[in-house]
Amino acid sequence: MSEKVNMKGKALLALSDLSDEEVLYLIDLSSKLKEKKRSGVRDCLLAGKNIALVFEKSSTRTRCAAAVAAADEGCHAEYLASHDIHFGKKESVADTARVLGRMFDGIFFRGYEQSTVEIFAEKSGVPVWNGLTNESHPTQTLADLLTVKERFGRLQGLKLVYIGDGRNNVANSLMLGCAKTGVNYVNCTPSELSPGKDLVSMASDLASKNGSTISIERNPDSAVKGANIVYTDVWVSMGEEDKREERIRLLKPYQVTMDLMRGTGNMESGELIFLHCLPAFHDFNTEVTKETGAMEVTDEVFESEFSRVFDQAENRMHTIKALFVASML
Repeated sequence: MSEKVNMKGKALLALSDLSDEEVLYLIDLSSKLKEKKRSGVRDCLLAGKNIALVFEKSSTRTRCAAAVAAADEGCHAEYLASHDIHFGKKESVADTARVLGRMFDGIFFRGYEQSTVEIFAEKSGVPVWNGLTNESHPTQTLADLLTVKERFGRLQGLKLVYIGDGRNNVANSLMLGCAKTGVNYVNCTPSELSPGKDLVSMASDLASKNGSTISIERNPDSAVKGANIVYTDVWVSMGEEDKREERIRLLKPYQVTMDLMRGTGNMESGELIFLHCLPAFHDFNTEVTKETGAMEVTDEVFESEFSRVFDQAENRMHTIKALFVASML
């Protein structure tokens, strides 16, 4: 553990909980733990520890990343879906938190309301980590930043353009993550889906301190000029399925196509990557896309040589592991 950064016992409910130095530290630690895993070294840094994985929302990447991250360091992870416990039904969230805090060394939560993960942090007495809420997705942003740094060797001064639903949890956390690490961030979205003004103000202040900028744009063609990273997400978040037709109408002009990627001016130089937190509706191989076709990104972009979406998915595991180690070691 760095003498300057000590995160023992620290919760992560939103990216604003971390200092700029802590974000950079976690990215660096993630990289070291990733290298260690690939070389076959197992230190079992968290041997004897136990983590509760409390999931209201289903998951592929988050659940698997957290489970493998824990196992790699000798830590036991117990998966608890909402139907497995009395959570919020026979028993209050606060009481559930107090029970789990007596039995586990940390709680990893994925669900709906930000207030729920906040109650867990307040009542459990152990580190609590937000694996996703409607408002925030901080562990995803850590994986995103690690992926960017691996590709470019730096974060400072790069330009990341997020295109699509500009007020969802991924866009919110990504804005703060870029601001804290000196990445120039552009949120390109229709006015109906603009991020909150308070969040933009907070991120702008952080970015100014770190020599970068935060901007909101409406036109994808102008937004992507000079971009090093183009990032998109699903148009309809989990729990908002009733808004699907409206979102498709609003966001169809924001689909990431190969023409849009060429518009960055960085394709030929190779100074360009595409990111998506997954799952992605890019082809005709899901129940949804058989009806609608590709939505937020075309298959051509998703499968291109500059797509780093599966590096990004793998990095969920390494960054979550770093968070566990930093908080519990």
